[in-house]
Amino acid sequence: MFEEDFRTAWRLRYGSEPPAEVPELAPFLRHRSVRKYADREVPESLVAGLVAAAQSASTSSNLQLYSLVSVQDPVLRAQVAQCCADQKQVHGAPWFFAFLADHHRLRRAAQAVDEGAEGLDYLEFFLMAALDAALAAERMAVAAESVGLGVCYIGALRNDPDGIARLLDLPEGVFGLFGLCIGYPAEALSAEIKPRLPQEAIWFRERYEAEAGLGDYDARMREFYEAQQMKAEVTWSMRSGRRVDGRHMTGREVLLEWLRTRGFMWR
Repeated sequence: MFEEDFRTAWRLRYGSEPPAEVPELAPFLRHRSVRKYADREVPESLVAGLVAAAQSASTSSNLQLYSLVSVQDPVLRAQVAQCCADQKQVHGAPWFFAFLADHHRLRRAAQAVDEGAEGLDYLEFFLMAALDAALAAERMAVAAESVGLGVCYIGALRNDPDGIARLLDLPEGVFGLFGLCIGYPAEALSAEIKPRLPQEAIWFRERYEAEAGLGDYDARMREFYEAQQMKAEVTWSMRSGRRVDGRHMTGREVLLEWLRTRGFMWR
């Protein structure tokens, strides 16, 4: 459904011409969040392949400190959606996955061979779990897009960690990091490629450049907001600044203490 060529996708990302034509990379630049899905089945056999793609991602020391829960039951899906800010794509996606940081499985495996697994109490192993899950999810997302599916990540899975843990029967040592919606995009979908920061703002040579600016990003995002019928007078810098002002945490301000009650005792 999304067929922009490499040059067009580059322009939409950066507002400039690409330094070279690399058509093979076009599918990676076409990514956008899909929030409306066609009434079309995504067979479980295909989804099994997507899970295999996820499991083929790199994982630190082969520890595989993550798990997935697919939620297909309509009643349970509706309850999970309520925990995720009642987002319509969580309700409507043919498939919904919760990606989990999972220390439970490895702790049990270690204890079964008389290892105490005290190392799991270190922050390093929580970071490993989060990184493993993110790598697996992105591999799954790219695989899904390669066969014509669309995806949407759901960070709001963290809005109500206790509710998600209860609904999905998560044991101690397991935490819902984010969700992933998967399905065929609706034919009338108008999702566009969203501009990204210029490469000069994130790609530094040899050393970090602390004074690097945003370039023309606020101006390009203003054009995008106007096209999406959003408030163009509220710039990306303003929106992003509000997101990190400490007053818009959507319930996630409790995560540190909640995680400690669930067996993540960091040191």
